[in-house]
Amino acid sequence: MKILRFDDGRIGILKDGDRVVDVSATITSRKAKGPQRVMEDIIENFRGYRRKFERILAREPGVPLSSVKLLAPIPRPGKCLAAFVNYLDRPDRSVDSLPDEFFYKSPDLVGPEGAVELLDIAPVVVYQAEAELAFVIGKNAKNVSAGDAMDYVFGYVPFFDISARGLARRTQFVPKGQDTYGPCGPWITTKDEIPDPHNLVVKSWVNGQARQNYNTRFMAHKIPDQIAWLTKFVRLQPGDVIATGTYHEGLGPINDGDVLEIEIEKMGKARFFIKGHGPRKDAEWMPGVNQPATPPGGRMTIV
Repeated sequence: MKILRFDDGRIGILKDGDRVVDVSATITSRKAKGPQRVMEDIIENFRGYRRKFERILAREPGVPLSSVKLLAPIPRPGKCLAAFVNYLDRPDRSVDSLPDEFFYKSPDLVGPEGAVELLDIAPVVVYQAEAELAFVIGKNAKNVSAGDAMDYVFGYVPFFDISARGLARRTQFVPKGQDTYGPCGPWITTKDEIPDPHNLVVKSWVNGQARQNYNTRFMAHKIPDQIAWLTKFVRLQPGDVIATGTYHEGLGPINDGDVLEIEIEKMGKARFFIKGHGPRKDAEWMPGVNQPATPPGGRMTIV
């Protein structure tokens, strides 16, 4: 099942690939709960909601997908985390050489057709958009074993990890944690529709030109290991979003006016727009290959 948010925060189910059936009436006190709590309610109580959704899907034709405005499928998760260097995309990388590591993204996620804002930060060498598979947590998870971890996954969503390259900072707050640095969508695809999340094709485009094109089989630490590691240190809750990392080949600059697209096999395609507030930055930059040297003092001062 593909669950989406649209128009004024209504809840829809994708039908036949190109129609949206409104199931908002099944959710009590939808407006009082607010957008994020509504999605958490659906996720936490999905067994019951699914039966209601399926009854409506069976009798309602829905409206054309092109006639609705899609919103971020998870509007503001309690946690949005992203894996750091988690793909075997260079000969010198192995699972043993890449430790589990994550950083926080801003929880204010950007939905389809939304804008990514690139601030004018002088030390930034280039801005890039990393296309990634993200998973959505389905129930409270703490100290979960890898063997049980997939029971805690609700579904999946295409996700861009927007990155400001060339900053030598103590944390990823400025390079990766700014507002609008987490565009995602078009919808949540529930776990039952994705038999193997570690064998999916991920693609991205900028202005219609192909950028990334890789398979998630190259993921170093697979989703069960990620959940087991994370839940040693934090409690994951329904609606939390975790991006699983990227295969860096194909990355390139993004600048003001660019159109950014992502598609993951079986999960749909979403488009976003880039709004830049400074000069173009077109440096060729590949993580671990040609990033600039750390400046004297070991860090950069930003305004």
